[in-house]
Amino acid sequence: MIRDRIHKELKYRFSRSSGSGGQHVNKVETRVELLFDIDQSNSLSEEEKIKLKAKLKNRINSDNILLVSSQQKRSQLLNKREATRKFFKLLEEALQPAAKRKGPPPLKANSRKRLTQKKRRSEKKASRKKVTPHSSDF
Repeated sequence: MIRDRIHKELKYRFSRSSGSGGQHVNKVETRVELLFDIDQSNSLSEEEKIKLKAKLKNRINSDNILLVSSQQKRSQLLNKREATRKFFKLLEEALQPAAKRKGPPPLKANSRKRLTQKKRRSEKKASRKKVTPHSSDF
């Protein structure tokens, strides 16, 4: 499965979480940043890499590294799981094929309008025909 192959290519960076939280936040590195180098990935095809770069361009830095972070939980392990979950969700959404657009069904009025225009057009063309004199007309 692609998840297992990509899991080996993920790198994690840890730092202290921002915001309030007292002494625990000030001494424990619970913030997790997940780093994924798109160009160096062996798990993705070239088409998938191009698709990822196009759809996730706001999350990719100049070195083509996708960065996902999490600092909501108090535990480094829980934040690591959350960052990994976010990453795979982003990957899944970005690699999803675009849904084909289906137009609205034709309106009933459109078919009536088309038929009346067709009738007018046929009458117009019929009036252009050459008139042949009949003996009964004289």
